[in-house]
Amino acid sequence: MSNETGTTAQPSSAGYPSARTAWYVTAILTAAYIFSFIDRQILNLMVSPIQADLDLSDTEISLLQGLGFVATYLLLSIPIGRLVDTRSRINIIAGGIAIWSVATAACGLARSFTGLFIARAGVGIGEATLTPAAWSLIADYFPLHRRSLPFSIFLTGPYVGVGIAMVVGSWALDFFGQQPGLTLPFFGTLAPWQLTFLVVAAPGILLTLLVLLIKEPRRQGMAANVKPEAAPISTIVDWVRSNLRIYLALLFGVPCIVLVLYGLQAWVPTYLLRVQGMSLSEAGTQYGIIALIAGSLGVLSGPIVARALEARGHTDSQLRVAMIALALMCPAVGCLAIAPTQQLALASIAVVSYLVPLPLALLAAAIQAVTPNQMRGVLVGIYVVSTNIIGLAFGPTLVALTTDYIFQDPAAVGKSLAVVGCVVAVIGMILVGRGLAPYRKLLVELEAADS
Repeated sequence: MSNETGTTAQPSSAGYPSARTAWYVTAILTAAYIFSFIDRQILNLMVSPIQADLDLSDTEISLLQGLGFVATYLLLSIPIGRLVDTRSRINIIAGGIAIWSVATAACGLARSFTGLFIARAGVGIGEATLTPAAWSLIADYFPLHRRSLPFSIFLTGPYVGVGIAMVVGSWALDFFGQQPGLTLPFFGTLAPWQLTFLVVAAPGILLTLLVLLIKEPRRQGMAANVKPEAAPISTIVDWVRSNLRIYLALLFGVPCIVLVLYGLQAWVPTYLLRVQGMSLSEAGTQYGIIALIAGSLGVLSGPIVARALEARGHTDSQLRVAMIALALMCPAVGCLAIAPTQQLALASIAVVSYLVPLPLALLAAAIQAVTPNQMRGVLVGIYVVSTNIIGLAFGPTLVALTTDYIFQDPAAVGKSLAVVGCVVAVIGMILVGRGLAPYRKLLVELEAADS
């Protein structure tokens, strides 16, 4: 019996682990990604009760949604990416899950802005481990021509996670709101939003154990008896500099979509409450279902759209899908500023929720395709940093600042989402457009070198 996953699975003749092992590991990694987003995004559902209990402004809430999480997430992403290139990726992920689960539970015990901010920083520390390590693992479990689907499935995690966070979080808030409350020594009686944090943190214990049962695979493109060594920083810098327009598109252009995503996730529940007159339970359930279905369909549709474009001769299809998504996003997100009914608002949210993830699985495959193995951990770490500077650090806060200081009206949150989304989409289109031609050229060169 193999100890890779506890199944009788043998590596394939091509040097990759068996398909059964590869898909088992993909399922575990996807589950980790789902729970990371449940723990990360559950805060967004509970803006109103947290504001009421802790007397916080929209801008302070946005700092908890963005900076509180993203500061440590960004500081550690590149160093962790460096470790991913040389150390056990399984141990890195397991340690990260344990850390973010404990930190999520700490959010439930916080009684001040400062306490919540520190706990959110802990969530960022743990979650910084997942993306660089998981992407590197998937690339070593699947050959190049089979990676798009596992990456697509892995990248459904955020949308499934957000959907579960909204739906289960709404249920938990309603349930705990009808109970007498739980009183703990030193912490007193916990509010429903605090108990909800504790509930979503609990599965992290089991998930940590499941990850530890996975065996570290051999790194592809390297001899089995050779200790992995990360490429020198100077080599990585030279590689990126020689392909600068490609990496500007991959690391900064496409992640503009992520800014819209995090702005949407942070403020749509509040938009549905303030502007469309929904209850907290209705807003969480409606948005949760939309995020789960539309987001997952968007991720899984990306490779299909890319293959259709490739069949028409577009060898740059992985980036071209991003251009299409950015272009269509402008009118869809713009509707949030003027939607006169709940139905139109929800339809606009569904369209944006579908378009945002459309190119993201393709981006994962694209970075792997144009990046040497010994550089992947670092460059994925840079991707994580750029994505979260653009998305988490700026997404929620730009929307909040626009509401607080430009429109100066809490009911204008829909207009803020529209303005920020449209401006960022145009910037993303410019960066991605400039990367299309050199991306096509580099793919041809790499394919010629491999043949």
